[in-house]
Amino acid sequence: MHEGAFDGLRVVELAQWVFVPVAGALLADWGADVVRIERREGDPYRGLATQGIGTDAGGVNLSMALANRGKRSVALDLRHEDGRAVLDELLTTADVFLTNFRPGALRRLGLDAETLAERFPRLVYARGHGFGVRGPHADRPGYDSSAFWARGGMAHVLTPPDRADPIGQRGAMGDRNGAMALAFGVASALLRRERTGEGGVVDVSLLATAMWTLSSDLLSALQGQRPRAASGDDARINPLVGIYRTKDDRHIQLVFLQGDRYWLDFCALVGRDDLAGDPRFADMAGRRENRKACVAELEAEFAKRTFEEWKDLLAGIDAPWAPVQAVEELLTDPQVVANGYIDEVVDDDASYSLPTVPVQFDERPPTLRRAPEHGEHTETVLLELGYDWERIAELKDAGAVP
Repeated sequence: MHEGAFDGLRVVELAQWVFVPVAGALLADWGADVVRIERREGDPYRGLATQGIGTDAGGVNLSMALANRGKRSVALDLRHEDGRAVLDELLTTADVFLTNFRPGALRRLGLDAETLAERFPRLVYARGHGFGVRGPHADRPGYDSSAFWARGGMAHVLTPPDRADPIGQRGAMGDRNGAMALAFGVASALLRRERTGEGGVVDVSLLATAMWTLSSDLLSALQGQRPRAASGDDARINPLVGIYRTKDDRHIQLVFLQGDRYWLDFCALVGRDDLAGDPRFADMAGRRENRKACVAELEAEFAKRTFEEWKDLLAGIDAPWAPVQAVEELLTDPQVVANGYIDEVVDDDASYSLPTVPVQFDERPPTLRRAPEHGEHTETVLLELGYDWERIAELKDAGAVP
């Protein structure tokens, strides 16, 4: 195993569900010792049945595995004085504190940013939340379906105008995007600490993540325009940018943004010299003015060949295009395989595959490690903190640890 960028750093994670735990998993992928603090009864995400990959999987809980791979789990009752004392001792060893508890809960526990910054000035305090840390809804609970998808404008923009109700979100889309941003923030804060000796507070909200994702639409709104919802190809300004249906009812995405650069080569590729010579389509301006006619010609052309035939044919042009694939086709996509975008976790009891983090160092993905069982490392971490077995037994008897 090659050295990770975060080797030697300790992250204490007090978080649950998906958003912030995934950020911890990304840091663990690159070597951080992420000590995950779970309630005595465990993260409620452990009990979620979802898409046959959660507690309904009938085997490994892949949802938990993806969000918590490579970590260690310590179970504590933070309402108990002794459990809270264990967390304090862990924080003295931490480089990063990672949390998605709401501001009110953190204040009640004495774990708010101001308190910990005063006690641990080198600590990077990173928090993920639904709606930001200021404003009237700072303490409101936020999941990605509410803060990212609904309030953040995603559902509105991505719903076709002829649909009565907004489309639903795929699982944890906002959570995992927000997690990438939070991990980036932590890395940036650690770099700043290396230069200044001081920690700091990192904030990422699901609402801001949605706004960043929709930057093009937001820029349009800032210019006084109303961003257009998703619509059909009849609204295309450039006929060479869009999705076309093949003979066997599959689809190909063209992204010929520089239409004049690719138009003649494309026409030659498909054997349509007549289109190349048609004055209506001679340049970008002409194709835009006559876009309905151009789109109709391209639709008829794409309908002549199957999906596989189009993939083979378009492989002969150096232009941006892609097949519209089903998720299951990604599993054997040659680019996915060649780049290690899916890798295997090998455990004593089972082996299973997970997506790797999109970031690679030195052209290699990280080595994936399994997620911990609930409280699996409680005793090990207590021993590392200097507790002896007699004291650990006392904590168990008192109910501070399971």
